[in-house]
Amino acid sequence: VQLVESGGGLVQPGGSLRLSCAASGFTFSSYAVKWYRQAPGKERELVAAISSDGGSTNYADSVKGRFTISRDNAKNTVYLQMNSLKPEDTAVYYCSAPVQFMDYWGKGTLVTVSS
Repeated sequence: VQLVESGGGLVQPGGSLRLSCAASGFTFSSYAVKWYRQAPGKERELVAAISSDGGSTNYADSVKGRFTISRDNAKNTVYLQMNSLKPEDTAVYYCSAPVQFMDYWGKGTLVTVSS
């Protein structure tokens, strides 16, 4: 199982980024995927989750209305569209998938929101 995040970078407040999580090594379309983030000095927190077929999504209150999680099962990829970014969104963003009772994680991608 491999999860690889990409798309992070430096963006100004109010800007947008789209993160991608490319998966391999398992039947991607059978599993839910989650995005987490960890800011410096803080605990990792759940940002968004999407069901295996994409029909159900959930968001942390702090990102509702600004972030959108989606997936393309044909491409084995999950996306996190982040709009109206705030400095407090600065963090390393990770994708995670529970596969056969084990949680797998990517190495993360850094998002920095700063002017």
